[in-house]
Amino acid sequence: MSTLFPTPGDKANLESDVRLTPKFGPDGLVTCIVTDATSGEVLMLAHMNAEALALSIGTGIAHYWSRSRQELWRKGDTSGSVQTIVEMRVDCDQDAVWIKVEVGGSGASCHTGRRSCFYRSVPLGSAPAENTVLRFDEPSGS
Repeated sequence: MSTLFPTPGDKANLESDVRLTPKFGPDGLVTCIVTDATSGEVLMLAHMNAEALALSIGTGIAHYWSRSRQELWRKGDTSGSVQTIVEMRVDCDQDAVWIKVEVGGSGASCHTGRRSCFYRSVPLGSAPAENTVLRFDEPSGS
């Protein structure tokens, strides 16, 4: 349990309290939705532990917890595409965070070099099947 933030109260308090009391899951993480501050485009979905959330708030630079690597990371340290936070919001029960960012460097938020991690479109109108074909967007700069 995090000692960086107060313990969440009951449902009524979570929904109306003026204090930030994030409700981290059993894994110690809260989901973070990342959008472009200007266009509103969804760039990525990530996770934050208490340290990543505190660093993001304190520095104004997005920090995340990598579930695959089991480590804290500052977005852009290796790619140069630092995410500067313009606005941060929490949802009604404080178990999800939404940050609006400006992306530096190449502007890519995805490790594949694309602007958004959501670069594949799923066709609608029929049940998914083994041969469902996704549409791919081009990487940034292509």
